[in-house]
Amino acid sequence: MSVEVPHMQELLAMTSPAQYGDGGPELRERGGALHLSAVLPAISAALGSPVPTAIHRDPLALQAALGLPEARSVVIVLVDGLGYWNLNMRLGHAPYLRSLMNDSSNQRPIATCMPSTTVAAMASFGTGTCPGLTGMTGYTQLNPNNGEICQLISFSNAMAPLDLQRQPTVFERLAERGVRVTSSGLPKFAFSALTQSALRGTDYISNTDPRRRIAAAAKAAQKPGLTYVYLRDTDKVGHNYGWDSDKWIGTFERVDGQLGLLRRSLPKGTLIVIVADHGMITANPEQRIDIAEEPRLSQGVANIGGEPRCVMLYAERDENPEDIAMRWRDFLGERAQVRTRAEAIAQGVYGPVEPYVEPMLGDVIVSAAQSVTIVDSRTQAEKATHLPSVHGSLTMLESDIPCLIDMA
Repeated sequence: MSVEVPHMQELLAMTSPAQYGDGGPELRERGGALHLSAVLPAISAALGSPVPTAIHRDPLALQAALGLPEARSVVIVLVDGLGYWNLNMRLGHAPYLRSLMNDSSNQRPIATCMPSTTVAAMASFGTGTCPGLTGMTGYTQLNPNNGEICQLISFSNAMAPLDLQRQPTVFERLAERGVRVTSSGLPKFAFSALTQSALRGTDYISNTDPRRRIAAAAKAAQKPGLTYVYLRDTDKVGHNYGWDSDKWIGTFERVDGQLGLLRRSLPKGTLIVIVADHGMITANPEQRIDIAEEPRLSQGVANIGGEPRCVMLYAERDENPEDIAMRWRDFLGERAQVRTRAEAIAQGVYGPVEPYVEPMLGDVIVSAAQSVTIVDSRTQAEKATHLPSVHGSLTMLESDIPCLIDMA
């Protein structure tokens, strides 16, 4: 059975929900239980040690909704940037993933968070919650402690990881119960600020060689418990060369090979779950908007955060955010969805929002539509304003992610 892939323009026009909350086996729409934030709580239930979170109170319902069987050992793999539709449009290059997609139970996407970007998604994934609770709301955001923009991949100019992200991770909660929790990844991520904030609580095994990382994961999985593997190259190559480039296809083939090797190396009866943090779109240079070239877009704006597909605008002290939003709506029209912070919170865009997180969100949030990118050449490097593939907004290409289930 094959997946019917919508036309590219349909995927760019349609949005995927970023809903949060419990859902039973009857739930079939993206959002709720079919959400990235639900995956680790569901796995905890499959392991026999259900971990509820501030968003998901019933891990057993999540397990049923996602279709996870019980298992003594589970390997969860997160492939950065491998959206559900990106995957489907390149299945001819991926024999292992193609074999999984032949199973009708894998032929449905789940949703990632808003914004559909690594920082926000990793924290939502690791904690089983949402950006409004984790305080990790975009690639860059306001640091309320100093009133300046910080960057949350390296945590440059940011709050300390544990001060910013205060939700316990599912990994921590499992480890506290005596469940083995292992990560197999690159040495540079072992003690990174992003790991400390979003993915803390594992026994981290470092290897620079990808085959050794796979071997380490397979060895760890011989014991009951949870093993986490992160594969980053599809996102990295997509940003640098485009997700539809030959270089990306070659990287995708290698990732499929690593996943196939992992499957062959695992002990029989190990549950394998493969997800992503977001998908990718191809940016259209003719639809690039440079804030530096449009004075009305800077009017009343003190700081700009977010990323090219989801911009956060922080108002000057005496400026009304409604006025900023009106100017941006008038200029952008159908090229973006413009919401004030109050509107976004009321609509549940970021899930429940903790009071300390609220000032980190932009006074105005701009979610790009179509293939639009919104950049600021005054503060961003030339390369950053001309990335061939990007993500962060609400289209199905960006927000729909796979949740593929296999059993070794």
